[in-house]
Amino acid sequence: MTAPTAADTNNAAPQPEPLLELVDVRAGYGAIEVLHGVNLALAPGAVVALLGPNGGGKTSTLKICSGILPVTGGEFRLAGRTVNGADAAALARLGICTIPEGRGIFANLTVRENLWVATGTGVSLRDLEEVAYERFPILGKRRGQLAGSMSGGEQQMLALSRALGTNPTVLLLDELSMGLAPRVVSEMYDIVGGLAAEGLSILVAEQFARAVLPIATSAALILQGRVVRTGDPAEIDRELSTSYLGGQR
Repeated sequence: MTAPTAADTNNAAPQPEPLLELVDVRAGYGAIEVLHGVNLALAPGAVVALLGPNGGGKTSTLKICSGILPVTGGEFRLAGRTVNGADAAALARLGICTIPEGRGIFANLTVRENLWVATGTGVSLRDLEEVAYERFPILGKRRGQLAGSMSGGEQQMLALSRALGTNPTVLLLDELSMGLAPRVVSEMYDIVGGLAAEGLSILVAEQFARAVLPIATSAALILQGRVVRTGDPAEIDRELSTSYLGGQR
């Protein structure tokens, strides 16, 4: 195999500009800094898997991207625009939607009532229900059921429906696999992969790499508040056994 020439390099397809980008981002809680110069980029229609052990900085990174945790250094950019200081409401209006760890649904409300909660974003309940029941017909059958009495997979479908009903451009997922059986996790990530194929940009924080890497377009490993490796998911997968958790994937 011959090495690429300068002409080959010049003729290479240009890489899309990141839709969401963190550049040397620092952040913390009070006087304790937990992110130490994080660099991360999410291209349009991509699925970036943010991997690492508990306490590594995954959730804090997502909190930066959702406007919950303020940036204390570096730049947070959205569509090329620096949005340091934008709060959660402002970023939601710009198209960022988060499904937090634990799914963020209201267990004592029905499926329909959980969807109604999202009308605060300006979307009608009718539109939210249309998205939910067309994409996940089982939710239509459960519309009057308390969300807390549904299976973990059905609860995750509800959380996804509520997010998708707001027509986001960026979806942030924190530990989607939490509390779900392996078969259900695989089904959920198949759905996530389908959403990316439809053009949605998705950043997934996940402790268990094998759950998300099959549908990821790129992966990043974060340890002790620093992204120490980014690259092709297959390459990252091969390296994980020596990178963290003693090979737990």
